[in-house]
Order: sequence, then structure tokens, then C-alpha cells
Amino acid sequence: MQLLTSDIRFRVAFGAWLFTWVELQTIILNKYGLPFTTALKDGITSNILLGACCLLITMNMKYYLPKKDKLWYVLIVASSLSTIWLLLSKLVLNLVISHDAAYSEMIEKSEVIRFVNAFLVTTCITLISMLWYTQKEQQETEERKLATERFLKDAELFKLRQQLQPHFLFNSLNSISALTGMQPEKARHMINQLSEFLRGTLKKDEKQMNSFNEEMQYLQLYLEIEKVRFGHRLQTSIVFDDDTLELLLPAMLLQPVVENAIKFGLYDTTGDVTISIKAKKKNNMLEICVQNPFDATTAPPLKGTGFGLASIQRRLFLLFARNDLLATDKMDGYFETIISIPQNVNKDVAMPK
Repeated sequence: MQLLTSDIRFRVAFGAWLFTWVELQTIILNKYGLPFTTALKDGITSNILLGACCLLITMNMKYYLPKKDKLWYVLIVASSLSTIWLLLSKLVLNLVISHDAAYSEMIEKSEVIRFVNAFLVTTCITLISMLWYTQKEQQETEERKLATERFLKDAELFKLRQQLQPHFLFNSLNSISALTGMQPEKARHMINQLSEFLRGTLKKDEKQMNSFNEEMQYLQLYLEIEKVRFGHRLQTSIVFDDDTLELLLPAMLLQPVVENAIKFGLYDTTGDVTISIKAKKKNNMLEICVQNPFDATTAPPLKGTGFGLASIQRRLFLLFARNDLLATDKMDGYFETIISIPQNVNKDVAMPK
């Protein structure tokens, strides 16, 4: 659509130039002694033919655009078309304005001026056409590049989403398997919860952004499944301000963060553990802090932030082009993961399918 509009603007500008040139040439010829009617016929005829030559140039540029090292092509085209135009215009003008010896003599004397005029016009039109189509070509190339980058970004986002889900699914299936023999009721309850959780996951794959309220509902279902796995050992504390409920964040972002907190909060301890989740609005950003107990003497050594948090950080970078939206900290026996989500986002962005 944008290119189509540009083409229309170009044609309108070309038509305005042709009309102005006809008017200017008519006035000049009339001032130098030609009758107005004869001057008008000369202006219209010669400039229509010159305009046809210019259109021929622009049409040719669509199919062959000379490179920078072939600018001599401009001079050849301008010289050739100017010569053809001069011969053709003399022939047509003598037919249109016949039986006028003075006018025929004037044409013969003005050949050099007419050729120079045609050469300058065709040279300018050739250069303008080259610039015009070069810009269009660059614009189309840039659009293809941006489309490719968007496709690759969406593909990587989708891949990250798909990589995070199996961790929780495998753990849940192992827990169901262990409960089936000892506590079949709990196993059935966990299967129902897992089914509802996965159904919600499929729905959320259609959207890139969700409200914090929607994510918390989804997270509560996940925590219920985890509490079946860990029993009374897993406690949660969730605190958030009311003004955070409608703020946006990437869909399914909190689940792997909380899963990471449960993993490193419960796996190396035997007592009860409380996972704390806090959310607030700060400087037009949704700030979420997930905290879990951390014992440096018993916890396994970690390289970086782990697969889950590293993937989340990569996902945040792809969405917001920032590397400072995820931070971790260890203090007073606790491990904190702090995520900041900018609020200048579009809730209806679709996930790749």
C-alpha cells in the first residue's frame, strides 16, 4: 500500500511537471514572436513526446537499474533519447503546423537549444528514476529483512516456551506415578489438575501477553499441583497491590520462575519451605519478586542462572530489547528473582503457529 501511494504521488508530480513545462515553453515561444496558437501547439506536441521519452526511462528502470559503476548509462540513455526526440518532434511539428516557412526555419535554428533542453530533462529524469527505484529496492529489502527477523524472533520465543514446559510435565508425571499405588485419590486429583493446567497452556499459546490477574489464576493452579507433590512442605505467600491486576506481562512467564524457586528451595531441604511472590507497580513497570530459601552450604553449585532463568532472560530480551529486566540476588539465606515488565506493550500480539 505504501509503495502504491508513492507511485501515485510520483505520477501526479510528473503530470504537474509536464503541464508546467508546456505552459513555460508556450509563454517563451509566444514572447519571441510566434502566434499564441502556434506556440501552444509546439509546447503541447514537443512536451508530450518528451514526456513519453521520460516515461520510457522510468519504465525501463523497473527492469534494469544501473549500478553506481555504470553511471555512463545515464549519459547514453539521455543522449540517445534526446536525439530520437529531436528528430521525431521535428517531423510531427511540421505535420501539425504545416504551411509555415517561418516556423520551419525557427525549428531549424533552435535545434541545438531543443536538444540541450531535452538532454537536461532526460538526464534529470533518469537520475531521479534511479534514485526513486533504488530507494524502493532498499525499502523492500529492509522490509524483507525485518520480516525475517520477526519470524526468527517469534520462532525462538516459541521454542523457549516449548522448552520450559516439559520440565514441569515430567516431574508431575513422576509424582502421579508414585502416588498411584499409595494414594490413588491424590493421583486422580493431580491428573485432573494437570489436565486443566495443560488445557490452559494450549489456550495461552495463542497470546504473547496476559494480564497479571490472568497469570496469577494460572499460577495458582500450578501451585495446587505442586502442593499435591510436596504436601505440607510447600507453603506460599502471595502479596500484590490491586493496581497490578490489569498490568501486562508475557504469558506463562511466572510458572518457570516459581518452578525454579521450588526446585532450589525444596530439593536440598527436609523441612517446610515458603515461596514468596510479591508484585507492585513501579515507574510504569510491573515488578515481580519471587523469593525462596537458599542454603549455600547444601545447594548444588550453579553456573549462571540456570536453564529456566536464562531462557526467561532471553525471552524478555526478544520482547523488549533489554537485558536489565531480570535480576537475581542472594542475601540472608534467601534467593530472589526480580522481574520488571515495561507496560508499553500490546496485549493482542499473536504467538507464531
